[in-house]
Amino acid sequence: MQIESFAPAEAGEPETGSIRPPVAAWRPRVLEAFWHRRSVRAQLLMTLIVLDVIAALVAGAVTIVRARTATRIEIAASMTLAGLLVQEAVSLVQDLSPEQVLANLPLRLRYLRHVRILVEDPSGVPVGGAGVPPGAGRADDRRSAPAWFAALIAPPVDRLEVPVIVKGQRLGSAVVMGAPADEIAEVWENTVALGAVAVGLGAVMIGMLYVIFGRVLDPLNALGAGLRDLETRNYKVRLAQPHQRELAAITGRFNALAAALDTVRARNVELGHRLITAQDDERRRTARELHDEVGPCLFGLKANAASIGQAAGKLGEPAATGIAERVHDILSIAEHLQAINRGLLNRLRPMALGHVPLADLIADMVEERARQHPEVAFALSPSVLQASYGEAVDLTVYRCVQEGLTNAIRHAGPAHVVVALRQDTDAATGGGLLTLTIDDDGRGIPPGTAKGFGLLGMEERLQALGGAFSINARSEGGTNVTIVMAVRHDACSGEVDVGSPSRACVSQDPCSGEVVTGSPIGTCVSQESEPPCRAP
Repeated sequence: MQIESFAPAEAGEPETGSIRPPVAAWRPRVLEAFWHRRSVRAQLLMTLIVLDVIAALVAGAVTIVRARTATRIEIAASMTLAGLLVQEAVSLVQDLSPEQVLANLPLRLRYLRHVRILVEDPSGVPVGGAGVPPGAGRADDRRSAPAWFAALIAPPVDRLEVPVIVKGQRLGSAVVMGAPADEIAEVWENTVALGAVAVGLGAVMIGMLYVIFGRVLDPLNALGAGLRDLETRNYKVRLAQPHQRELAAITGRFNALAAALDTVRARNVELGHRLITAQDDERRRTARELHDEVGPCLFGLKANAASIGQAAGKLGEPAATGIAERVHDILSIAEHLQAINRGLLNRLRPMALGHVPLADLIADMVEERARQHPEVAFALSPSVLQASYGEAVDLTVYRCVQEGLTNAIRHAGPAHVVVALRQDTDAATGGGLLTLTIDDDGRGIPPGTAKGFGLLGMEERLQALGGAFSINARSEGGTNVTIVMAVRHDACSGEVDVGSPSRACVSQDPCSGEVVTGSPIGTCVSQESEPPCRAP
């Protein structure tokens, strides 16, 4: 019968049916530091080294056990042989005097190994004060083994006493004792030699495996680098095919994935470009209708209201006063609608876009911000740029500069803001990269801050046009915004490009319908809208 004792659980301690030993707190930290943070190559080599150490310990233990047995057998045989030799030596010195027998006996037995012989008189006193050391008189430069090794191998000390009898008279005795030091030293030398060979071969093996593992695992490092490229949206990366069958299959799948992502990205870029172009076209048409339709109609409304006011002045009171008040209200409403119309036109499409060079357009914006915020020092460093890169690119650069300056002024509180715009031309293709950077020395972006709608809109528009957007903290403090877009040389030649939404070379006068090359309005030729309202 098993009796279980139960103790009341302390407060806050869960009651369980079984008691599990707590896991030591240091174990996860040790595993993390010495194992989990290591590379696969290091883990494999560490495993092999541990196995080698275990094999060395097992081999050492086997060596000690076998050496101990062999030493015991060797000492026992040596003592038996020594006993026989003592008896033989005694039989050969029968003609000598008792003193000479005891004095000469050790000299005759001085070449025996693994034993120590003491000659004693009948009273037990050693003759000459010392015995015959093992192997005395034999040249032997073997070094003695360490005490700990000798203690592991040395057998128990045996003692064999052989009486010395001459002519029937006992003159004393020869005591034979085992002396395994010489045998242990020989085992130690063999063990050291084998250990040195094993350590050397192990070091060579570890070095060879280090190189081999590196060659075998290189495709995994390349795969990691390729995944980082995919993370940064570099879908052009391709990995070399390794010789290992399993890694070759993984590499093949990676290259297929990169190719599929590259294809999808190309399609997305094309669709995004079409979407941006369609949006810009719609905004341009809306802006043109607001400019060509609503603007003239409001102007006509104000002109008609003014003429009504003039005609009402010729009437008598009180009709003239009432009409004048209504005319004033109409003019106020019309002016308010004109202000709203101008704001909508500027948000839909800057009026200056297309009729002035892009560099001048950016310079005007920076100067305007400098006038609005005199406490901030603004600087612009443009390089040689084309007059226009197409309406989509020009509008994107304009909006990015606008959003970047607004964010710096609103959130960073900088003392200096530098805008740089440059084109790196490729002589082979006639195009290149258009790079925009906005640097400020303000407070910077706190870690973990989410992107606002303005930055997200910039990033989405740039991705749709195949560009790149990055925002980073500067090492000297502040924020850096970098925008890169691929452009091609497509300068305006003065020829009419009918229906092209991306060129800004020709325009149409909103009232006369006349096509004017290089017009400041910068819209494509179109006769889709109705003739604008005109004032009488």
